[in-house]
Amino acid sequence: MAGGIYAGIDIGSLSSEALLLGEDGVLTYSIMSTGAHPQRAAQKCLEEALTKASLDKKAISVVVATGYGRIRVPFATRRVTEITCHAKGAYFLFPGTRTVIDIGGQDSKAISLNDKGGVTDFVMNDKCAAGTGRFLEVMAAALETDLLDMGERSLEAKQGVSISSMCTVFAESEVISLIAEGYKKGEIIRGLHEAISRRIFSMTKRLRVREGITFGGGVAKNQGIAETLKELFGMKINIPEEPQIVGALGAALCAKEIALKGNPSKYISASFVYRNRGQGSLAR
Repeated sequence: MAGGIYAGIDIGSLSSEALLLGEDGVLTYSIMSTGAHPQRAAQKCLEEALTKASLDKKAISVVVATGYGRIRVPFATRRVTEITCHAKGAYFLFPGTRTVIDIGGQDSKAISLNDKGGVTDFVMNDKCAAGTGRFLEVMAAALETDLLDMGERSLEAKQGVSISSMCTVFAESEVISLIAEGYKKGEIIRGLHEAISRRIFSMTKRLRVREGITFGGGVAKNQGIAETLKELFGMKINIPEEPQIVGALGAALCAKEIALKGNPSKYISASFVYRNRGQGSLAR
């Protein structure tokens, strides 16, 4: 019989996350590249999380999948939209959250929450890579700079160079031209971060922005963008210790809700094959 363990899986365009939730909180999580096979990534990600927690798949009561690739998770009990899951995850981590900003690999979203953590409205940019992780990856390559170093280099620059285009193709050409003109990389990076932040700020302001902003998604690891957003909003911004797992955490919380309501439609199907790869643990 399944135990009191709930799994959330977030299949994004660039990365996938699996998180295990117990009765006392987060047990462990796993993050890996989605690649060209979302179904395989989902299975491997959950396997890794189970191994870290020294658990077998039979311990899981319910699995909820979210993200753009959620339909490619055949062993999921239920599939829930990323808007709902990111809202639940952010509110769980920071109960004062009233606005959620999530910038992922290929989309960005802003969500308004009520005082109980329920979604009241949202806006989403999923038609263009501008202002997303993919945009930053392309710019980092053009600048021959490590993506992980961009935030620090941005903060070191006294001012940013104005970037006129947010189209990934045109912005890349503009960055190359700025390098040729002799601008410092830090100044260009800061200009890019300011342009991205203004775009996110403008998108979020279409909602009723309330104090208590939580910033999630892989781009939240970029200190330069986080600081610029803080200045634009003029208020504190909460950033989780691991911002990439917010969606998976929300999915696991949905799984727990489903289990507590009793008799979910199905448990993990036989298509999930667990292979023991060692032992380990990671506590929240």
